[in-house]
Amino acid sequence: MSVSRVLAVPDLSLVVLIGATGSGKSTFAARHFKPTEVISSDFCRGLVSDDENDQSASGDAFELLHFIVGKRLAAGRLTVVDATNVQTESRARLVQLAREHDVLPVAIVLDVPEHVCAERNAARADRAGLPLRVIQRHQRELRRSLGKLEREGFRKVHVLRGEREAEAAEIVRERRFNDLRHLTGPFDIVGDIHGCRSELETLLGRLGYKLARDDQGRAVDAVHPEGRTAVFVGDLVDRGPDSPGVLRLVTGMVAAGHALCVSGNHENKLGRYLNGRTVQHTHGLAETIEQLEKEDEAFRVGAAEFIRGLVSHYVLDGGGLVVCHAGLPEKYHGRTSGRVRSFALYGDTTGETDEFGLPVRYPWAEEYRGRAAVVYGHTPTPRAGWVNNTICLDTGCVFGGKLTALRWPEREVVDVPAERVWYEPAKPLATEAPGGADGRPLDLGDVAGRRVVETRHMGRLAVREENAAAALEVMSRFAIDPRLLPYLPPTMAPCATAKPSEEADARGEGFLEHPREAFAEYRAAGVREVVCEEKHMGSRAVVLVCRDEAVARERFGVSAAGVSGALYTRTGRPFFDDRETTERILRRVRDCVERAGLWSELDTEWLLLDAELMPWSLKATGLLRTQYAAVGAASRMVFPGALGALEAAADRGVEVAALLDRQRGRAADAVAFTDAYRRYCWRVGEPAPPPAEAAPGLAGIRLAPFQILAVEGRSLAGLPHTEQLALIDRLIAADQSLPSGEDATVADATGADATGEGAMVMDPTTDDPTVMDPTVGNAPAGSAADRIPLLAPTRRLVVDTEDEASVAAGVEWWLDLTAEGGEGMVVKPVRALVRQTDGRLVQPGIKCRGREYLRIVYGPEYTRPENLRRLRVRHLGHKRSLALREYALGLEALDRLADGEPLWRVHEAVFAVLALESEPVDPRL
Repeated sequence: MSVSRVLAVPDLSLVVLIGATGSGKSTFAARHFKPTEVISSDFCRGLVSDDENDQSASGDAFELLHFIVGKRLAAGRLTVVDATNVQTESRARLVQLAREHDVLPVAIVLDVPEHVCAERNAARADRAGLPLRVIQRHQRELRRSLGKLEREGFRKVHVLRGEREAEAAEIVRERRFNDLRHLTGPFDIVGDIHGCRSELETLLGRLGYKLARDDQGRAVDAVHPEGRTAVFVGDLVDRGPDSPGVLRLVTGMVAAGHALCVSGNHENKLGRYLNGRTVQHTHGLAETIEQLEKEDEAFRVGAAEFIRGLVSHYVLDGGGLVVCHAGLPEKYHGRTSGRVRSFALYGDTTGETDEFGLPVRYPWAEEYRGRAAVVYGHTPTPRAGWVNNTICLDTGCVFGGKLTALRWPEREVVDVPAERVWYEPAKPLATEAPGGADGRPLDLGDVAGRRVVETRHMGRLAVREENAAAALEVMSRFAIDPRLLPYLPPTMAPCATAKPSEEADARGEGFLEHPREAFAEYRAAGVREVVCEEKHMGSRAVVLVCRDEAVARERFGVSAAGVSGALYTRTGRPFFDDRETTERILRRVRDCVERAGLWSELDTEWLLLDAELMPWSLKATGLLRTQYAAVGAASRMVFPGALGALEAAADRGVEVAALLDRQRGRAADAVAFTDAYRRYCWRVGEPAPPPAEAAPGLAGIRLAPFQILAVEGRSLAGLPHTEQLALIDRLIAADQSLPSGEDATVADATGADATGEGAMVMDPTTDDPTVMDPTVGNAPAGSAADRIPLLAPTRRLVVDTEDEASVAAGVEWWLDLTAEGGEGMVVKPVRALVRQTDGRLVQPGIKCRGREYLRIVYGPEYTRPENLRRLRVRHLGHKRSLALREYALGLEALDRLADGEPLWRVHEAVFAVLALESEPVDPRL
């Protein structure tokens, strides 16, 4: 009975089967590997010629085989090549493919006697006539190959001699040394130490580790009471005062399982010295050698063994974290080759040298687009900062800087100052880690062409190429600085079309939208509690407010002076052309946040708000003048004359009664249309009091926030809407308590200003939104002393969709709201992120617009029975799908922002929202 032989194969490798035809390679491959892992030359020959034995097709077949092998290796898949591979030339191309994709080539040789190969071929109908000389040639070539496979580049060579040994073999897949994805932490990743033992002990103490010391008082281990693991990015030695002390502590922690360590370039050089190789005693190595000479031989041997066992990098936490010394592009993560090790230890250089004679490093971090966070060191920088999901922790401790660690997954940076300058740097510390301080914000490749965005709440969402092109036009020409654009609000689904009522339609009182439909939809989706929120008639606005300019600079990378946040439209454009107006609004909001105590309560230095900015005429002046006011002006010019002529004809006895009634109705509809849009237009931009006379004031501007979207480290999109509105109410109350100041005078949303001079509404004689009549409307009670604040409240009502009395109250509330001139309301589930029983997202909000407001949308005469019948045939499916997709993308952007992901990742989702907005859909919905 033959003894099983274990063949170790790395879990990511290129396995090359070698043997004469008939040696059993295909049978062996089928027994030990998945069918998808095996690429057979016979199969490829059949694909290109329909005949697996057509030797004339071998050239094309192997070209196809090499292509498939390359694609699998690029995707990180173990691949087995089933071909004779007895010729040096055929193996050389496969070894080259393995090197190109930084995987290990493994050879498995099936050395089976010639007569066995001949018997097997004779038993196959398609090879029964195979000449014996072919098998003999294969055997001769195999014999010549056996002694040189390792020299050809194969990392492992397994030779199976005879049938029994081949049948008894067992394949065992080895985990790569750098693959520690099963370790999920939490971790404390420590930057370059360079012999600064005392600072290391202090930093470990700050991180919560308890040091263990030997009988001489030397630190030999450190344990975290919560089971955290330290990870060292290399460069433990050289330049500093106690490299042996650092090695003693780190090797002890690694041996005890309390730490991991990767190799740095300084360990690599020291290891070569300890192994007797000739190296130059430069860059601090001389100091380390002198310090090691004071240690015993056992310590030096142990240090050499420790360094010899260090790997180039580790992949941790399910593949979400990569730790290395000098950085690593995504294509090298988890790979094993000399090229990968060289990059991990030394980085990449441009081939140039700076004025200090040091190599200029290639800014790989600027171009990094990987999903895993890369934590590294090697290049000293004054502070640790994230660049495209990478962070350099070498903050120059040995040069008098700091020793820095990163807590993972918290992404919290912890550092301690150097006790002194231990080694004079060749050049002053500067922010010269690859990518610089900020890196390149975005790249065209991040957004161009067809895109597929992975979201947590709706899976993979596609963006068509033509939609991406339209979004790119807007984003590149009109949008604000992308660093201040972390979110775009989604479109909102309209409620289902109201059921017709012939009696109401005949009286001209029919509804196109009615809240009962929204309540019924949520009830059918299993949502019992909904909140009805007043829908403000203005322009959707997103407000990013930072505590001060320093926060905007540090958190969002904005270097321009005087910038403390952003105020932008739902397409990413700035609301105001002048920065001062934006900053004045941000100052007011910031003061409200401070007074409400939200900075400390939410533990943040910035807030992202979803809001409505009023009046509508603030951003829609052109639309008002060309579309709405033009209709109103035309009706004022036409109908008086037409009605006069018809009335005169009726007085003469001409039968025009029906036509006169119809035209009177049309004139009334035109007046109602004009009244509808006038409600949302008033004067803005009164000059501010001294000392800011030159800048426009906030008079007439109202901001109605209704949701806090995100704060530092947390998305608040999942907060119940009642809790959201409670937070907003505190901002409103804080705004009302602010003392009068330069921004005190603002206009009432009804159109009246705070000076008591009357409402600022559109001049009825011109219908021009830029010309206002201060004599129309009712002046408010009070004066400037009774000023109205900038922030406007959002009225709301909670409705139980399963309680008919509650539903009726909700309908009545909506009727009263719209009768007062309100646009309508938005109905939302009280709980956010609600899903149906089948797992699909429920619409986050359904807008239900008032009957008179819809005149602006559908035209003056939309309420006529014949028009209502036509408009009720509305196709809402695409709009509703669009609303859900944009909602999921918005949530993804907020989650990525809260997780501290790089700008390109956040903007991938933001850009997709803007791209979807160019999908063809009825703009009236």
